[in-house]
Amino acid sequence: MLFWVIVKVGLKSLWANKLRSLLAMLGIIIGVGAVIAMLAMGAGAKGQVMSRISAMGSNLLIVRPGQARGMGVIVGANQRLTLDDALALREVEGVRQLAPVVSGTQQIKYGNRNTRPSITATSTTYLPIRDFHVEKGRPFTEGEVESAARVVILGPVTANNLFDQDDPIGETVKLKGINFTVIGVLKAKGDQGFFNLDDQAFIPYTVGMKQVLGQDYLREINVQAFDGADLAKLQEDMTAVLRKRHRIPDGQPNDFDIRNQADLISSMMEINDTFTILLGSVAGISLLVGGIGIMNIMLVSVTERTREIGIRKAIGARRRSIMTQFLVEAIIISCLGGLMGVALGVAGARVIGAATQFVTQIELSSVLLSLSFSAIVGIFFGWYPARRAASLSPIEALRYE
Repeated sequence: MLFWVIVKVGLKSLWANKLRSLLAMLGIIIGVGAVIAMLAMGAGAKGQVMSRISAMGSNLLIVRPGQARGMGVIVGANQRLTLDDALALREVEGVRQLAPVVSGTQQIKYGNRNTRPSITATSTTYLPIRDFHVEKGRPFTEGEVESAARVVILGPVTANNLFDQDDPIGETVKLKGINFTVIGVLKAKGDQGFFNLDDQAFIPYTVGMKQVLGQDYLREINVQAFDGADLAKLQEDMTAVLRKRHRIPDGQPNDFDIRNQADLISSMMEINDTFTILLGSVAGISLLVGGIGIMNIMLVSVTERTREIGIRKAIGARRRSIMTQFLVEAIIISCLGGLMGVALGVAGARVIGAATQFVTQIELSSVLLSLSFSAIVGIFFGWYPARRAASLSPIEALRYE
């Protein structure tokens, strides 16, 4: 029997039992749809992670206080990073520029309006290191930093909360009861999920540490390396400088932590991959359930068509032709279910992206993977019913009522 004739017979058989065929496909439809939707969520999360890291700036290393320990238990952060540490790191070979950072949250008032953004007290180098751009006005100068000038640069969300559509440049706002002059508004970077980069205010660290945030130590030091610099070597050199300054004996752990973008990308991708595998595995279980449903339906079909199989064998149909027919029917069910599942998964991913805060990104590889897996399910779970049909004795099959 020619292959296309077998396919035609298989399609007629499935069409004759439309409801049963649809129910057999249902598990595959749900499974493929779930896999595509879950993998789209994972790809979207990966894209968000990469955008957040790229928004931090390029060739970036971040120095932060390490974890303080008491009796082997983490009890807080070591408050050991100072401005002198930042000055010492500036002399390390390969450092292009750096910025000391102190941060916190404070209420900013303008007239009868107020908002509570993140306050970052830093130097003039912070904005270029973190790839921020001033859209209106100007950044503060070295002279303003040295003189502890009371000037502030607002993020676009903060500026909108305080001034709506009015021009904030030159206006005076109150920060912890102190008058600050608005000298600039940053260009929008977009909400990064857990932290909105546009809802911030920047002031010189000389006025921010003591007068606004009341901190003597730095929250972090942002270091930008020259293009093409070996970040791993630079990290080692910076570690040596800080260990010497903090008088840490050999064999003792650091009281600070240095992370570069490669470390951040690696750790975030590892978490994201684990998340994606977990979601994909849970969704893939429904594909296996769908395959079991296909095998069940095909076994019922073999039982119902026992006399048909006997007649075909009696008039010369070969064992291989019978097996191919039932295997093709199983593959048709799984592939049609897979195509319908793709449509369901794409639609589901778009609905999730539109109705929730999850960002979804449908990738061709996930669609092809789901379709391939559905075809494999059809072959795997269709093989046993097909083999059973081909193994029937024509005499016994003709006697079957």
